[in-house]
Amino acid sequence: MAESVDMVREHLPSSVESFGRLGIIKDGIYKRIEYAIENVFDICAIVNADLHLGVPGTDEDILENLVQHGVFGPDMRQNLKAMKGFRNIVVHRYGAIDDALAFSILTEHIGDFALFRQEVERFLQSFEDGAPRELRQ
Repeated sequence: MAESVDMVREHLPSSVESFGRLGIIKDGIYKRIEYAIENVFDICAIVNADLHLGVPGTDEDILENLVQHGVFGPDMRQNLKAMKGFRNIVVHRYGAIDDALAFSILTEHIGDFALFRQEVERFLQSFEDGAPRELRQ
């Protein structure tokens, strides 16, 4: 995830006009952000499974489980749902991707990956003193 996000940051220009002219580099940015989002949801699924939070039917179920057990808060759940929606647009290319909108999303929300990592790491560090209160029975 971090490697892909770093590559996106490295190649993301400072203006939407420049972004629109990137050609194949822009395609690479879209592919890397897609991969990073998939990594986020893979991490969520692994944490859900490792904590034995139940067998989810959907990614939404996983996010709900993780919020209920304090892995991250409701705001992060909303960020992740938005990520998933953006990923779906990139993957399925519903019509042509609006480069201006995509550029805006990328520049405004690229930091969400670091926030996600911080919240998950904070939760996992809580295991140093034993299972978090939410998981103790």
